[in-house]
Amino acid sequence: MVTNLDVTLRDGGYRNNFGFTLEYALEHARESVAAGIEWVEIGYRKGSFQPKPGLGLTGMGADEYIRAMAEVIPPERICMILHPKNIEDDDLTQMFEAGVRLVRFCLPSTTPEPGLAVLRKAADLGFTTTVNITRVSQLDRRRLVELSAMSEDAGADVIYLADSNGSLLPDEVSRLVTLVRSVTRSAIGLHAHNNLGLALANSIAAVDAGATWIDSSVLGMGKGPGNLITEQWLAYLGRAGRTDRYDLGRILTLAHRMESEIAEARPSLPLPDLVLGHFDLSVEERAKLPVDHMGAAFSAARELTGPVVAA
Repeated sequence: MVTNLDVTLRDGGYRNNFGFTLEYALEHARESVAAGIEWVEIGYRKGSFQPKPGLGLTGMGADEYIRAMAEVIPPERICMILHPKNIEDDDLTQMFEAGVRLVRFCLPSTTPEPGLAVLRKAADLGFTTTVNITRVSQLDRRRLVELSAMSEDAGADVIYLADSNGSLLPDEVSRLVTLVRSVTRSAIGLHAHNNLGLALANSIAAVDAGATWIDSSVLGMGKGPGNLITEQWLAYLGRAGRTDRYDLGRILTLAHRMESEIAEARPSLPLPDLVLGHFDLSVEERAKLPVDHMGAAFSAARELTGPVVAA
């Protein structure tokens, strides 16, 4: 059985500076849960990778916002994500008291130990915990095995493979899921980005290989070209006979509202992001591409990576 986690309010926040209104955020969470989605990731705690002033509601994840969420959906459906370096000693306790029950950790592959120490504390407090191993497409396989084993030892309930660059192919996803399953008893999840239009195919491949947690966002709203599209994913699950427990009609109604009210939510595949996915480059490299001339952008991206991908 697949556990589905909605990331619209968090990953979608990269499109609108996390500037969802409280009224919309509450309605989004309420409708997602009513449609059967198991968890709603309501935002970051104290900022994304590089905290900056002026982040909107879902970029900071303040206690009063969490409490407002806990009044409209059960705490057992409320998730937040964080970078361990951004939080203080009492943040986890405050989050739990306010209503969060699932906490996700973005784990640096080079220095994971401080984050794993915070994860142990979260597990002791009673959180369900996930480790998100970012940019997994660029990670040495031996290091992936080490991080997975360390995360399980620290108490991670789920180990997420994050295709942050949107560059993985379905057979690569299958191999990665199989590899991590071979070294840990933690559940495996996939966080797919859609640079190459493969988020749906990759998610199917992940589940077929044994992953049981999948991230998606309504209209695919997320960083760059976005994430796995919730309404496509739920339509596939129903059409393939995997499950009929989700209310696709309700999600489609929510998608229509988003598209009507939030301009940044409308589906988009910026050509520079396709180039980034092709060359397995992170979104941070986007500024190095001349976006007014895509041929030049393609050449610039190829120079950033060397002869890794055939033109």
